[in-house]
Amino acid sequence: VAGLGNYGLRGTRHSVGMAVLDRLARQLAVAEGWRVDRRCCADVALATAHGLELVLLKPRRFMNLNGLSVASAAEIYSLGPGDIYLVHDDLDKALGKVAIKLGGSARGHNGVQSCISALHSSEMTRLRVGIGRP
Repeated sequence: VAGLGNYGLRGTRHSVGMAVLDRLARQLAVAEGWRVDRRCCADVALATAHGLELVLLKPRRFMNLNGLSVASAAEIYSLGPGDIYLVHDDLDKALGKVAIKLGGSARGHNGVQSCISALHSSEMTRLRVGIGRP
C-alpha cells in the first residue's frame, strides 16, 4: 500500500496519500514501526491485517518520482502491479470523498503516471481521496 505525495511537503492536500498511510499504520498498531529503507528511498512499515501481510510505503521523493520508490519496493518484496494499492489525492473529487479505481489511466495525476511508467503497468488498484479544487 503506497501513499503517494511530496515527502517534504507533508500536511498539504496534495500529500494526503501519506496522511492516509500514517492513519492506517496507527490503526494497525505499527505506527512506531516506520523505518527508512534506502533500497527503495521510502519509509516502510510492515503490518498484518485479516491474515494478509502488508508493506506500507511512503516514498521519500517528490510526487512525479514516487513510481521509482514503488517499483523498487515491488522488486524487493516480490510484488506485481496487481498486488499494489496506491493511495493518492484527486482534485476532481469533493474534499473527503473517496473512490476505488481498478487500473486505467493516470487521469493527469503525476504520481500515478510515475507508478505506471516505473512498473510498466496500470493494473494497480487506487484509492482516490478527494481534495477538491482550491
